[in-house]
Amino acid sequence: MHIRKLKQQDFDVFWPTFHQVITDQETYAFDSTMSKQQAYDVWCLQPLETSFAIEAETILGSYYLKPNGAGPSSHVCNCGYIVTPQARGKGVAKQLCLHSQERALELGFKAMQFNAVVSTNEVAVKLWEKLGFNIVGTVPKAYLHKRFGFVDTYIMYKWLE
Repeated sequence: MHIRKLKQQDFDVFWPTFHQVITDQETYAFDSTMSKQQAYDVWCLQPLETSFAIEAETILGSYYLKPNGAGPSSHVCNCGYIVTPQARGKGVAKQLCLHSQERALELGFKAMQFNAVVSTNEVAVKLWEKLGFNIVGTVPKAYLHKRFGFVDTYIMYKWLE
């Protein structure tokens, strides 16, 4: 597996996974009716950079990296990760997260914050904690989960240096 920056055709291949994630409404607070172009804008154009994990020309997952704030908070970045269904449970999210932390440091960020980790996404919460992130806040009933109704989200944070 190697991780590289976005190419336009990568998102075209990734779109079915992205679309499934937003329509499942279990992990991301994106509008489930957004178009492919809107999704591309949000995932690929608005962030500072977007990368894809590739193995044998197959996309396994992706992450975006962007500033979480401006001015006095510009040293904190934000990332989001999506792994394709066939690659889940194979360490792809871990590799994407480790890569994003390296890139964040290379780009001058000193900390990483996840603003809304859905509490029912226990696999992700455990992985982020294993990788050194702490839950620094809980927002009660901040996410309307398709199966569980209103659930909490976590703010997770890690100092990178």
